[in-house]
Amino acid sequence: MLNERTEKVLFAIVESFINTNEPVGSRFITKTYSFNLSPATIRNIMADLEEFGFLAQPHTSAGRVPTDRGYRFYVDCLSRYHEAEDAFLESFISRLEATREDLNGLLEGSARTLSEHSRYLGLAAPMKSGRTTLNRIELFSYRADYIAVVLLTDEGPIKHKIIRAGQRLSPKTLRRISDYLNQEFSGYTVDEIRLKLIKEMSREKALCDILITKAVEICREALTFPPGEIYVCGFSDFIGLPDFSSRIREIAGAIEDKHFMLKLLEQVGAEVEGPSVLIGSENPAKEMKDLSLVVSTYKQGGKIAGSIGVIGPTRMDYSRAIAMVQTAARFITEALSR
Repeated sequence: MLNERTEKVLFAIVESFINTNEPVGSRFITKTYSFNLSPATIRNIMADLEEFGFLAQPHTSAGRVPTDRGYRFYVDCLSRYHEAEDAFLESFISRLEATREDLNGLLEGSARTLSEHSRYLGLAAPMKSGRTTLNRIELFSYRADYIAVVLLTDEGPIKHKIIRAGQRLSPKTLRRISDYLNQEFSGYTVDEIRLKLIKEMSREKALCDILITKAVEICREALTFPPGEIYVCGFSDFIGLPDFSSRIREIAGAIEDKHFMLKLLEQVGAEVEGPSVLIGSENPAKEMKDLSLVVSTYKQGGKIAGSIGVIGPTRMDYSRAIAMVQTAARFITEALSR
């Protein structure tokens, strides 16, 4: 769509605005970049880019600023990203070594390191429970009509719950129930099991089987989890950026909404290999229209285990942010594989 000369001018404007946060004029481009083009030619190219929707002019006497479409074109054309700086690598590796045995500490430390070195908001979240594959479920008598449930998954024995059974169940009955559940649901993800449970609830009514009824009730309760955890770091530095001076309360409300942020991370990066970038108006919520998100997934055992990324202004240094997020995701994947 754009010829090489026009692309170079667009990229120069995008990078200049990222660095200065000031509208960019033709004289600045002529003095700063060796394009061998006159200010008049640069102005004509900038006018064309504005007509195409890649640039905007805040007011008549000002230079131009990139639009979301301009940023998107720029990001999509990045053939390679900056290498993550040595200071970031050293800090990240240090935190990995200190927290590798603790997933929560690992994710929080990773988000904090990203924030400290990018000056943006760092965030990390494990995969939602629904994608976890069940290997085995074990049931144990606890007290009165309560039972202890241990879910062994493809990620290890990570889920322990105490649930109320509604009546005292003998160890023999619990073994029969767990045998039935393992036979029916082992190897399925939690989301798949929930769908199968709906069918089982219809089937058990037809069979009038008390054991199956109780097994379905227990399994449904055992697979009910609270919203996943999300780690958000660097809020005070992030909100201090000049880009947000007039919309602090609105933006803060969106970022502090845990459910919204988890859903956003899942939408952007959960099914994509490598880094994903969501720019400005591409965000699903109007509160995020001045923000960009760079996110990548990390893996455990060859499967997606969660997401890590940064949120910043649309004039984010995308090349640098993508490099750091990509590096963080790779290091977390390696740490979880040891």
